[in-house]
Amino acid sequence: MVKAKTAAGSEAQWHEAEAEFALYTGGAGQGCDVQRELSLSALLEVNDLRVEFDTYGGTVQAVRGVSFSLDKGKTLAIVGESGCGKSVTVQSIMGLIPMPPGRITSGTAMLDGVDVIAEKKIDGKDIRGRLVGMIFQDPMTSLNPTMTIGDQIAETLQVHQGMSHRAAFSRAIDLIDMTRIPEAAKRARQYPFEFSGGMLQRSMIAMSLACEPLILVADEPTTALDVTIQAQILDLMGDLQRERGMAIILITHDLGVVARMADEVLVMYAGEVVEKGGVDDVFYRSAHPYTLGLKAAMPSNRDDSAQVLTPIDGSPPDLFAPPAGCGYFARCPYAMQACEDNHPESFDLHADHFARCWLHHEGCDVEAADVHRKAVETAPAPE
Repeated sequence: MVKAKTAAGSEAQWHEAEAEFALYTGGAGQGCDVQRELSLSALLEVNDLRVEFDTYGGTVQAVRGVSFSLDKGKTLAIVGESGCGKSVTVQSIMGLIPMPPGRITSGTAMLDGVDVIAEKKIDGKDIRGRLVGMIFQDPMTSLNPTMTIGDQIAETLQVHQGMSHRAAFSRAIDLIDMTRIPEAAKRARQYPFEFSGGMLQRSMIAMSLACEPLILVADEPTTALDVTIQAQILDLMGDLQRERGMAIILITHDLGVVARMADEVLVMYAGEVVEKGGVDDVFYRSAHPYTLGLKAAMPSNRDDSAQVLTPIDGSPPDLFAPPAGCGYFARCPYAMQACEDNHPESFDLHADHFARCWLHHEGCDVEAADVHRKAVETAPAPE
């Protein structure tokens, strides 16, 4: 583990570290305020969102100061390993976490110009279904086995738009046909157990788009599907996004899906955003060691690749008592002494790309910065 420099470090060493950092970032600026200014034109603006859960063992700080924005017609991917806070971040905005034991302790969520947290609109049908639709991870457990597919889609239209059952069911058939399920009228009268996995996921997409929401949230939409069906579902989502102009929040751990679908990427670890930027920035100019670790653990289908998959050793920190310093310190191959007790700032690299890592401080250890920069240059990007 590389040791951090002390205050007694020479001025030449500090300038050398600054040069190393400038070489990597293209002359980017220094640390920026954690509270980032969000786009005024964004469809969804989330700022400093914090979510906690009370349990018998204590209070879990599941989401810790998450901020992001989403523009109309764009796709934002939220990536990270299980338990990092991806789903809770979005579900809390939609009112899908149980309260209690969960609670939003701070933050704002401006959806189409309205702070849905302050206005307490997250618990009703004003948001879910009408403004934000959601595709859940496992359609088999998300659909009602006692109702036909058509009735379940029609119910959404009856609840949110006050349509009669006949009109809603007719519209449900149109939606099923829109998602490219053959014999839509026949399929609308069938039950979930009569559908394949891919057809179930298409049905969930039809249901989530029934009220023409502004934002579609896709929580691991291809997890249980084979590769061929995955590609079809992703193509369908992309086509529908272009036709309707909606925004998509894609929650996943599959970097290949992210590379194919996303415009911007949010990398989360231990309830925090550790890196954010455009898809090319995050994949080709990864600025956080955790992002590099995710890429190193992903297989490549390139013929010329002799890459050895490298797992990320260790476990995420205990969110009952999050570490005072960097949450990734115990697992980071580039960790410095300063990382253990000092919570990292957010550093602007260039444009809209930032990372929460002390490696980008102008006075960081030269050796650590050099090792990290070389790792970035040699790391393969997802196909």
